[in-house]
Amino acid sequence: MNFIDYYKILGLDKGASQSDIKKAYRKLARKHHPDVNPNDKEAEKKFKEINEANEVLADPEKRKKYDKYGKDWQHAEEFEKAQSSQGSNYSRGRRSTAQKYGEQDFSDFFESMFGGSSSFSGRGQARFRGQDLNAELKLHISDVFKTHKQTLNVNGKNIRITVPAGIENGQTIKISGHGGPGHQGGPNGDLYITFGIINDTPFKRDGNDLYTSVNLDLYTALLGGEIMVNTFDGQVKLKVKPETQNGTKIKLKGKGFPVYKKNDAYGNLYITYNLVTPTNLTQKEKDLFKELAELRK
Repeated sequence: MNFIDYYKILGLDKGASQSDIKKAYRKLARKHHPDVNPNDKEAEKKFKEINEANEVLADPEKRKKYDKYGKDWQHAEEFEKAQSSQGSNYSRGRRSTAQKYGEQDFSDFFESMFGGSSSFSGRGQARFRGQDLNAELKLHISDVFKTHKQTLNVNGKNIRITVPAGIENGQTIKISGHGGPGHQGGPNGDLYITFGIINDTPFKRDGNDLYTSVNLDLYTALLGGEIMVNTFDGQVKLKVKPETQNGTKIKLKGKGFPVYKKNDAYGNLYITYNLVTPTNLTQKEKDLFKELAELRK
């Protein structure tokens, strides 16, 4: 197994902050998401690599193990337990062996320590954590407007999970203990689910905020009035100010998308007015508009 540089995959160096990792992951996940690159095997492969890198580096404990043990970070606990049980002589031997193998050859090193037998020098069997699994769940944007339950089939087992309202496209959540089975009595791995959110609505989503446009007739724009507009969860009545201009933007506070894992917290809805001029004018209407034009002079 070759060493995988998760920092390189995300375009970061080892000193990157957790915020840097989050930003890099979101940017790359959007760029290489299968919905953006349909039937592109390379993009799909890159998307999986990005999620794998984020899965490790976004978790401070996993990142610490990865920085220390490289690609064999998942076996860090077993190694450290074995080191502790063997005393100072074992510890000195490990250091010299580790120096001999180096970071690039950690797999061979661990195999020589654990893989060749099922015990640590006859002092108990080596228990290994199961493999983490990755899955993708596609949902419509209307599905994640409210918290709900979903049943998934993983390795022949049905798993019922709660999908929190406000989850974003490309976001990954962890379901502890539902990955691959552990070995020799070790714990199961975890299941990581990446969400693909399909937006088939007239609303554009940016984080917790929503954006849409509404047609406004000339007369209401000039004289003002009331109109009914669609929000994501129903209609509301709006008052239009007289002499409203084309392209005017208004904000409806709290009418956006739910904030992830924050009860009763919502983003805003931003509406842009598109002024619609009348067509198929009658002669009388044309004459009246001409009269108005003369008055404006």
